[in-house]
Amino acid sequence: MGNQLVAVFIGGGLGSICRLLFSLHFNGTAETAFPTGTLMANNLSSLLLGFLAAYFLQKPANTAIMLIFTTGFCGGFSTFSTFSLEVFSLLKNGNSATAFTYLAISLLTGLLAIFVGFKIGESV
Repeated sequence: MGNQLVAVFIGGGLGSICRLLFSLHFNGTAETAFPTGTLMANNLSSLLLGFLAAYFLQKPANTAIMLIFTTGFCGGFSTFSTFSLEVFSLLKNGNSATAFTYLAISLLTGLLAIFVGFKIGESV
């Protein structure tokens, strides 16, 4: 159990740092700006998680290795709470069209990214 906790801690830390860098680089500065960095991080994380899910089904690895990349890195890199706060902030600031566009794009592209990643992982 201790190794698993350390694995998630390491992967989560690295994923969280990457998510912060995406947000700082790609998100607008105003609360009304479209949160491109979060959308990109969530979709890349979904793509990677889909790939890893399929890959590890075919080629099982050490549990700690799987946890570093799946629960750790992908969990830290993607963020449902930030996504929810951004949608809420857009709505609160009267930008309902942007909020619902972001919501729809995030859900659709996230599912598509999982699907594509899984298909890629199956073919490896």
